[in-house]
Amino acid sequence: MSARFAPRPTGTTIRGGETVVPAGVPRQATPAGSGAPTGARSATQPAPQTRRWTPPGPLDLGLVLGPLRRGPADPTFRVTPDGSVWRACRTPAGPGTLRVAMRGGAAEAEAWGPGAEWLLEQLPALLGEGDDPAAFTPRHRLVAVSQHRRPGLRLTRTALVLESLIPSILEQKVTTDEAYRAWRLLVRKYGEPAPGPDTRLRVMPEPRTWALIPSWEWHRAGVDNKRASTILRAVRVARRLEEAAAMEPEQAQKRLELIPGIGPWTSAETIQRSNGAPDAITVGDLHLPGIVGYALAGDRNADDAAMLELLAPYAGQRHRAARFILLSGHAPARRKPKMPRGDIGKL
Repeated sequence: MSARFAPRPTGTTIRGGETVVPAGVPRQATPAGSGAPTGARSATQPAPQTRRWTPPGPLDLGLVLGPLRRGPADPTFRVTPDGSVWRACRTPAGPGTLRVAMRGGAAEAEAWGPGAEWLLEQLPALLGEGDDPAAFTPRHRLVAVSQHRRPGLRLTRTALVLESLIPSILEQKVTTDEAYRAWRLLVRKYGEPAPGPDTRLRVMPEPRTWALIPSWEWHRAGVDNKRASTILRAVRVARRLEEAAAMEPEQAQKRLELIPGIGPWTSAETIQRSNGAPDAITVGDLHLPGIVGYALAGDRNADDAAMLELLAPYAGQRHRAARFILLSGHAPARRKPKMPRGDIGKL
């Protein structure tokens, strides 16, 4: 790959949402346990439910599921050396663990727990079945090259709002490292062990548990009162917010923004994942306008208005266009040191 377009190694949506997934070993070469990570539970675990699904085109697990990972130590998400992606979720049917890997052009999935059946039913949507990459037409050479080099990019749709909303709230107005740390600490302490063979995975807390977290524990996790209060307001109406997963993206964002503390940035970051919205462009971000402006017009000082003007030719597909721009790695060099990470838990 040309150095001009060399991507930065990242794993978040603001950097393109790319997670490195090792090339999977052949299925017959995988030992019993389907590639379960180190620390697997005993063989007394019930057999998983399984499903095999063939996507309609190229599919890159790292690109599709990467935006769901909240940092390299996310306790709800793991990638194992055999090429499997593991996710622990709180589904409408209860906790569940999903393992998915690409074998011979098809997605092979296993699921455990009360939510196993729901996770397998949602597998095609999770892997982008409802997405239409053919609807996207690049209008800039850089975007066209990025799209050509990543034919496996499809937009995931989890149909789960709260699991994307809460970490997005934690990411408001702080560094990515701070937000990842808060998510990690809170899920490890208040989540529950995920069903299945992997003892390291945790299912995020249920709404009532979030509501009962003491103020000092939010403080220890580095979460200020404003973000903690927003999460508390959201979990009190969790059922109504989860209904947004079945709405059109614009209506879903309006539903989320009825909660004080949830604005366009947070609602877009959530709907991109829960609804697979190709046009839900993130506005109000510290870095994205400058990256888009620099990539498309050489303007590293672009604001939201300039970014939206540059992305106007991609109306209906602006989020996908931003993903390709971020994945191109064509971003301006930093002019000052990275913002230092704060920790209000030490105060």
